[in-house]
Amino acid sequence: MNKFKYLKISNNKQIRYLTNNYRKNLYVVFLHGFMSNIEGEKPNAIFKYTKNNKLGFLALEYSGHGKSTGKFTDGNISKWTREVKITIKKIVGKNPFILVGSSMGAWLSLNQFKFFGNQIKGFLGIGSAPEFLQNLMWKKFSKPMKKETIKNGIYHLKHGNYEYPITYQLIKDGRKNRILNKKIKSFIDVVMIHGSKDEVVPKIYSKKVLKIFTNAKKKLVIIKDGDHSLSTKKGLKKIILELNKIVSNIA
Repeated sequence: MNKFKYLKISNNKQIRYLTNNYRKNLYVVFLHGFMSNIEGEKPNAIFKYTKNNKLGFLALEYSGHGKSTGKFTDGNISKWTREVKITIKKIVGKNPFILVGSSMGAWLSLNQFKFFGNQIKGFLGIGSAPEFLQNLMWKKFSKPMKKETIKNGIYHLKHGNYEYPITYQLIKDGRKNRILNKKIKSFIDVVMIHGSKDEVVPKIYSKKVLKIFTNAKKKLVIIKDGDHSLSTKKGLKKIILELNKIVSNIA
């Protein structure tokens, strides 16, 4: 059974996280997706991999997600980015680390490069979704949906069996966090993994992420018949295989 811990990052905010400490070793930092948590198949598989290879590991839940405190509707990309930064500084410290970002977690990962620079030794994206709030949500909202969001400050978006409370402040904050027009000059391995049948985020987004990196050794891996989450045995096997290649290439 995984033992979750809590990090107090302000008077009224606690972030739940999972870690195994190898103080002087390379770390793997996993960042989950929108309205997700760290109890899924992906963080569990990566956690096991790091344990078996004596690597440090950190996965955290942003405020309003999982068992972390806070209301989801109060959160946004800027706040969640800051929480990730604080938690990495506290748990990973000065150790080198690889970022693994799933969906929105890839966007939050990209935002960490301005804080940690050369401390980041590799980046693996899974169904990466940078700028999804504007491009995959707001642009697809009908006029009445947009009107309701602006008037009430929130729209309850139904998608499959889920309902997503999309606040107008979240949409506006997403615009402040544009990343696809930026350049990251790190000399690292960057691997994007995307399912060929991802119906949530088109694979063009993984290609857009690769374009941001000007000096990286870049790779796009498309998993045949893979969905957005890539939590099947086949998907997890490929994620671990590609992660291991990044680890192996770090001197």
